[in-house]
Amino acid sequence: MSQVNIRQLFEDKQVRLELRRVAGTDGVDRIIDSEAVEASNREMVGHLSLIHPSWVQVLSTAELDYLRNLSLDERNLAFEQIEQNGTTCLIVAGDNEIPPELMAFANRSSIPLFSSSKPSVHLMWLIRHYLAKELAESTTRHGVFLDVLGVGVMITGESAVGKSELGLELITRGSGLVADDVVELHRIAPDTLEGRCPELLRDFLEVRGLGMLNIRTMFGETAVRRKKSLKLIVHLHRSQDGELSQMERLPLVATHQEIIGVKINTVNIPVVAGRNLAVLVEAAARNFVLQQRGINTMQEFISRHDQMLAGG
Repeated sequence: MSQVNIRQLFEDKQVRLELRRVAGTDGVDRIIDSEAVEASNREMVGHLSLIHPSWVQVLSTAELDYLRNLSLDERNLAFEQIEQNGTTCLIVAGDNEIPPELMAFANRSSIPLFSSSKPSVHLMWLIRHYLAKELAESTTRHGVFLDVLGVGVMITGESAVGKSELGLELITRGSGLVADDVVELHRIAPDTLEGRCPELLRDFLEVRGLGMLNIRTMFGETAVRRKKSLKLIVHLHRSQDGELSQMERLPLVATHQEIIGVKINTVNIPVVAGRNLAVLVEAAARNFVLQQRGINTMQEFISRHDQMLAGG
């Protein structure tokens, strides 16, 4: 289960959304969790509604005018509904003047009340995008995650097989490091996994014999990435005697690995002395790009082979 509290939302988006604390600060630890969102079928963010409330309710000029035009009893009833319907915070958009009654209600009910100069539609779009990412289903994998020629590639394999050394060589060839050792994967769309690095390990790559390397410091800003969509898994494994000669040279069926419901293309590469693994990984990334464009090299070769046989 993923969750985010209102304090985190405020701190992460305070500058971007020009958020200001107004009232109800005792309730900043209110939580929005993914299970509750999925079970309720409520919108994560929307304009103030007493009938179909969202978790984060935004008040523009229209909603504020509606509250002002209510009688005292009707307004108190509306506030009571907001308090009981699970609203986690209120945001007044467009630098509108905030009614004193609304501030008093926020303090009384401990529902955080913020204000912003941004238009309500802009606020809702950015908050919806933020919450969707933070509440996305997630998992972790062991490996080295890189941006290789624009393709998100995760290198996996058993310990000491050479993942970090391969990652370092790819970085020297222009790839960008996303994460080493622990890769956080978030399902941000039905068929998309986004890989990130835990804050503690960000920019670092551990290489046996060298220790921890700060890739950003050594190679510059262009050698690291904050996040990347995972498109390809390259699995390294130690080659057994004779395995390389026995491998299927023309595999007709692509292999996949499923991670939290998303199928990811997988390439298995045996590790033996003399193989240039960095070149192989880059070739795998280029081949993946071609496949996404509808160019299947294997099928093209088979078609050409069949045509030659038919013509002979």
